[in-house]
Amino acid sequence: MAHLLVTGGAGYIGSHTLRALRKAGHTAVVFDDLRAGHARFVEDAPLWRHDLADPKALRGVFSTYGPFDGVVHLASSISVAESVRDPLAYYRNNVIAGLQLLGAALEHGARAFVMSSTAAVYGHPEFQPIPESSPVAPINPYGATKAMLEQALGDLERAHGLRWMALRYFNASGADPAGGLGECHEPETHLIPVALEAAAGLRPELKLFGTDYPTRDGTCIRDYVHVSDLADAHVRGIEALLSGGPGGPYNLGTGQGVSNREVLEAVGRAVGRPVPHSEAPRRPGDPAELIADATRFRRDFGWQPRHSDLDTIVTTAWQWLQTWQATHSAL
Repeated sequence: MAHLLVTGGAGYIGSHTLRALRKAGHTAVVFDDLRAGHARFVEDAPLWRHDLADPKALRGVFSTYGPFDGVVHLASSISVAESVRDPLAYYRNNVIAGLQLLGAALEHGARAFVMSSTAAVYGHPEFQPIPESSPVAPINPYGATKAMLEQALGDLERAHGLRWMALRYFNASGADPAGGLGECHEPETHLIPVALEAAAGLRPELKLFGTDYPTRDGTCIRDYVHVSDLADAHVRGIEALLSGGPGGPYNLGTGQGVSNREVLEAVGRAVGRPVPHSEAPRRPGDPAELIADATRFRRDFGWQPRHSDLDTIVTTAWQWLQTWQATHSAL
């Protein structure tokens, strides 16, 4: 079993991945400054609470808890809209800090590196579903920063032999069906949790950004993949790299597109009341449609999304929101 460093392991996807790695028998240390994470999500794993951009802190975690067989890197800034407003922060957090992590991993002998990437690297793709062979042409700083780190990983493998994998998520969603983990960003910007909060009366309404896209109902279409299925993919990815299996960029999604209006309908079914919303202009940097062709990852690693139908995604997210609200109301 491997000994791993999990950056961002107290966050949404990171905590689900941490749980899956440990369930698979691996040991893990979490590096997270808790800006977007929660210490309780780490459970009893060691937590190194520092800023990833701090070189001294990076040296400290490797010397204190290493050597690590590999790194699973999930610490980054993730909002397309925020990246358009504040690109410098995204280049600092996603590129500069990521390169420092790579340098530390090489210096301390890590053999494999799995990074959280994104469908945003494709920009406005020519084909749907999108294969990995589609040109990397991001249209926002978020996608650009992820593409840059992918490029660096390829260069480092050629120069130093570091095995790597970039998992290009489409829309991560849902919550662990076993409970105890879920999505709780501050502020929350993702469609499903925002829609659930609006339907539950926790916010006045949801703003539906863009109703004039060239899609079947005028709203954006996205490929939603359950966070537990993503966590399983990270386990398969790091295990494959450490055992000499294939690497490089891989898409993770279902191959099924869901429109924003269809998401609101699913949330209404789960909560039992419609989602109050108003229509708003398109957000900068949002493509009309993003659907994954994840054939290669399924073929190479036997991965099958087990929780990623829309109603399961929304139901688990709704169960999580109710639990989270009840816990915080009692505090």
